[in-house]
Amino acid sequence: PAFLCTPQVYSSIQWIQFVMATLSVIGSSSIIAYAVFQNVVRSPEVRPLFYLSLSDLFLGMCWLIGALLYTTPSTNQDVVCYNLQTTGQIFYVASFLYTVNYTWHLYMDLKVKYNQNLYSIPPHVLDYANRIGRIATILSSLIPFLLMVPVFCLGNTHNCYQNFSQKHGRCLLMHTETAMLIGQLQNHCGSVCFVMYFYGIGVFLIAFLISFIAIMVLLIKARALYKRFINSTGFLGDQQWAMIKIVEQRVVFYPIAFFCCWGPAVILGIVKLTVSVNSRIYMALYILQALTAASQGLLNCIVYGWTQHMFRCMKRKACRDVDTQTPLLRSQKKHYASTFHASTQDATVSTSTVL
Repeated sequence: PAFLCTPQVYSSIQWIQFVMATLSVIGSSSIIAYAVFQNVVRSPEVRPLFYLSLSDLFLGMCWLIGALLYTTPSTNQDVVCYNLQTTGQIFYVASFLYTVNYTWHLYMDLKVKYNQNLYSIPPHVLDYANRIGRIATILSSLIPFLLMVPVFCLGNTHNCYQNFSQKHGRCLLMHTETAMLIGQLQNHCGSVCFVMYFYGIGVFLIAFLISFIAIMVLLIKARALYKRFINSTGFLGDQQWAMIKIVEQRVVFYPIAFFCCWGPAVILGIVKLTVSVNSRIYMALYILQALTAASQGLLNCIVYGWTQHMFRCMKRKACRDVDTQTPLLRSQKKHYASTFHASTQDATVSTSTVL
């Protein structure tokens, strides 16, 4: 039989989730606040990261609400916890898709600059790429919601929440027992709840697998394209080779960071489908999941945000602009910036713009 966590274990998991979710909310909020206050939300480089941080913020709030509800029982807690679990799963999948969307924008940005350097691209091609990017952003929110509509509708209609989770851990996201739960679903709720339970796990696992493969493919293609871009300049100095080395390192680092964040949760999801597992391994996976999955917003803000050269440059630029906020100086600054941009259009793309 599957290992059932004790109340003491659940209490430890609750505090781990609370701390990590709080850090995630702070991390994702810092990216959002900086983008809003610096008025760069609509920037092509920042927009994908902004929406990724927004989904991480909502997901972190779900983790926090679950941890708080664990210690504040109420009469309607079963219904609330069931729908909170389902809402959390929407943001899991949305976070996966927004990570893919962010990686795709990095690749497309490099591809456009590469083609601009070699060929003359008509404006409608750039407009088409921007339109595809906006559609991808919308679908990254719409697809997870549509996938979980059956769980919301059928689950609440058939009262699946009555035996959806155990007394302990019912509101802690991604913590639902397996063997006892499955038996209760079969005996009391019927085949609909049984199917919805496995449907939710299946959506999570398939979404992770597709997203992980997509991120790998895009980063590998970005690395190959960047090498071709450097080679097209006709000269490879020490700086160019150093840039290629950094790109290659990040091609490995980004998927590893993504897997480390969701790997324990994915393994635990597979374990739930197989039911039988050693109790110590089961408990270790629960604790690892609480440490890693709940830290999604914190990890993303570090990996894709504050460690990136683009954000550091914007921060330095904001500091330099403190004394140049008059309308005349702002207009002069825009004029000189546009002139400088036109003169450097064909320059080699730096690694920070790529990844």
